[in-house]
Amino acid sequence: MQFLRKLLVTAACACPMVAASAATTWTMASGYPESSFFTQNIRQFIKEVETESQGRLKVDLRSNDTLVKHDAIKRAVQAGQIQAGEIRLGVYGNENPMYILDGLPNISANYEEAALLTDAQKPYFDKLLGKNGLRAITYVAWPGQGFFTKTPVSAPADFKGKKLRIYSQPTQKMGQMLGFQATILPFAEVAQAFATGLIDSLFTSAQTGIDTQVWDNCKYFMYTGTLHNKNVVIINERAFRALEPDVQKIVLAAGERATKRGFEMSRKAGEDTVETLRKNGITVTQAGPEVQNALAEVGKTMVEDWRKSASPDEQKVLDNYLAAKAAQAPAKTVAN
Repeated sequence: MQFLRKLLVTAACACPMVAASAATTWTMASGYPESSFFTQNIRQFIKEVETESQGRLKVDLRSNDTLVKHDAIKRAVQAGQIQAGEIRLGVYGNENPMYILDGLPNISANYEEAALLTDAQKPYFDKLLGKNGLRAITYVAWPGQGFFTKTPVSAPADFKGKKLRIYSQPTQKMGQMLGFQATILPFAEVAQAFATGLIDSLFTSAQTGIDTQVWDNCKYFMYTGTLHNKNVVIINERAFRALEPDVQKIVLAAGERATKRGFEMSRKAGEDTVETLRKNGITVTQAGPEVQNALAEVGKTMVEDWRKSASPDEQKVLDNYLAAKAAQAPAKTVAN
């Protein structure tokens, strides 16, 4: 009888330990500040996952480059140093042409086209990332982009010699073809680059302009639209497979909701951030026909060059997207 009482006491004491051991904590890295809609979207994703899993999966998000530098996040997730991270596809163009397809000028000039391109790319990315032990669970398009400058610009001739910060190989090539001295720099180095004179202008979204307090260095923003390239939330496949099956479903469902919500947040951020720029003294203009025509010509050349570097499977993704785009009713470009 005494033995039985000891056994029951031991079991009762062990139960909390069993429950605690069932909880899993993932570490996640992002390069963007808490004020960014990207980070806010991820925070909502985390809240949903933790609530719906009843705490069995917790996610410790380290934003604003505080844990892993943005360009190194993919490698860190792949190596299992962290379990999840937010990446910008265009950073990895040297690994595969598909990473830079959405960064070609005018390939997806509005949100409707960005969604179609995402749908066309998903099956390919499932295979590509899967080979590296990764899984994409959320895709979010950036708002339309434009040029931040210290002096007004209205025509391609005004671009000559300006030192432009861009963020990917395609945008670097675009900048060079337009006449800029284009330099690839990560988000976190923009302020220092302005201070040292390495750059005097940016090609990016209004959101990034706010995140970097661009009004400290520039006075003009010429919106072009041009492209809506994507950020992607990736997770380590081994860490994902270690979760209980129902928790896996919770993660995937929350990731899909984050994609839909992220596109909506991006659209709203594009509208709101332009107003914020104006309130901080930035003069905002729409690019005129001469600039848009120059961008269109650059885009055609870059798509042709992309095809030459792409495999038949990669070219098929582009063809499928173009067919879906042609079948869709013409969409009005969203002016952010």
